[in-house]
Amino acid sequence: MSQSLVFAYPGNLELKTGGYAYDRRVIEGLRAGGWSITLLSLGEGFPVPTADVLDEAERRLSALADGTLLVIDGLAFGVLDGWAERHAHRFNLVALVHHPLALETGIDSAEQERLRRSEVKALSFARHVIVTSPMTARELEATYGVEPQRMTVAVPGTERAAISPGNGDPPHILSIGTLTPRKAHDVLIAALKRVEHLPWRATIIGSRTLSPQTAASLQHQLDSSGLSGRITLAGETDDVRAELARADIFALASRYEGYGMVFAEALSQGLPIVACQAGAIPDVVPEEAGFLVPVDDVEAFAAALERLLSDPVLRHKKAKAALAAGARLPSWNDTTEIFANLLRTVQ
Repeated sequence: MSQSLVFAYPGNLELKTGGYAYDRRVIEGLRAGGWSITLLSLGEGFPVPTADVLDEAERRLSALADGTLLVIDGLAFGVLDGWAERHAHRFNLVALVHHPLALETGIDSAEQERLRRSEVKALSFARHVIVTSPMTARELEATYGVEPQRMTVAVPGTERAAISPGNGDPPHILSIGTLTPRKAHDVLIAALKRVEHLPWRATIIGSRTLSPQTAASLQHQLDSSGLSGRITLAGETDDVRAELARADIFALASRYEGYGMVFAEALSQGLPIVACQAGAIPDVVPEEAGFLVPVDDVEAFAAALERLLSDPVLRHKKAKAALAAGARLPSWNDTTEIFANLLRTVQ
């Protein structure tokens, strides 16, 4: 049986986000396993592309040969409902859903409903749906009408990397996430303001370009806080694992995560975590490895940071538990094998 497929994706596959990193690693792993993969760009602006971009994306997909094994990243597929209705029967179509589009932060209720309806419709035409967490599978079954037998969970892999010694003086708090509303860096900065009486320094790593308005707002918040000498908005970096190895605490106040690869990476490098009870984060971060607080609760987030900053024994205990949890995480080989087995079945 020929092991070939077309992988269709929106935007720039090289962007440093968890979703694109997942796509790249799966593509790399499948190719290493003998799969021939044709990459098909669908254009910029998804999940709210212009009419011209959407038309061109549909044209490119429709031009593929009948019977093609076609994987489409969910950031685009969720708004390709009209195309899927007309053409899905021609292909062995697999949707890859990182998290439902309607659960993105910062969109109004009307847009949420529009995205939910289009994604429900699009997913109804997929032969199979691959999701990146059990939580997303539960969400798609309960709210999007995707039957369990039509879904496969392929959790992101986690590579081993240098373990943090946890001996920063002052402790270094690290946050990694694109500067978008969903990552809630505003909550982190506000929480850090409440623990400014303690010794610490902090770095926020993440692209400023995907949501320039959010980046500008965060810069203004930081400038107004009086903490610009202690908190660095570092932009993107080529080696987040090296940054994690130099940190003492990982803190990210995301309002939602479909999985949260960076949390898994932080665990694997032995960092205690402060995060929120949001999306799949509780599935990834065990209670003994850090503190999970309610979404948008600045006071609770600050209290969790204060406990770790003021109690080195507790911090090291949580770090040890994080390292143990990280050791139990699957590898990228495990992820790719699940993906490949499913694709063979669909094919």
